[in-house]
Amino acid sequence: MIRKAKAVWQGTGRDGTGHLSSESGVLAATPYSFKTRFENEKGTNPEELIAAAHAGCFTMALAFGLQLAGFTPTELSTEAAVSLEPEGKGFKISKSALTLRAKVPNLDDAGFARIAGEAEKNCPVSKVLNAEISLDAKLV
Repeated sequence: MIRKAKAVWQGTGRDGTGHLSSESGVLAATPYSFKTRFENEKGTNPEELIAAAHAGCFTMALAFGLQLAGFTPTELSTEAAVSLEPEGKGFKISKSALTLRAKVPNLDDAGFARIAGEAEKNCPVSKVLNAEISLDAKLV
């Protein structure tokens, strides 16, 4: 399975603009720029997309893990906070902090922590990130 996305950029790093498109069409010439990445202008940025990918991948991996263990969640809500830090002349993604709040009937805290930890380690996006990953998982 291969998934594709495309970036097109015009101009300099600070003053230029670009857009991102994905093969599925979910991203269709979605704007990004210095201001959407380092300030608060409307648009997206690579780190936001990585955060969405990590949250989505982890949550689905957890749903599969719970299913294998015989549990059906009523809700899994995950936020991923990706940290971008200066490194040398550029930047690096140093962390992805996952915050999960879950409603899983008939599951105790210890079992939940074990299954959530396995999902965090085994989701493909966690495996590809060369960053510190933390998980704050709670049943609610």
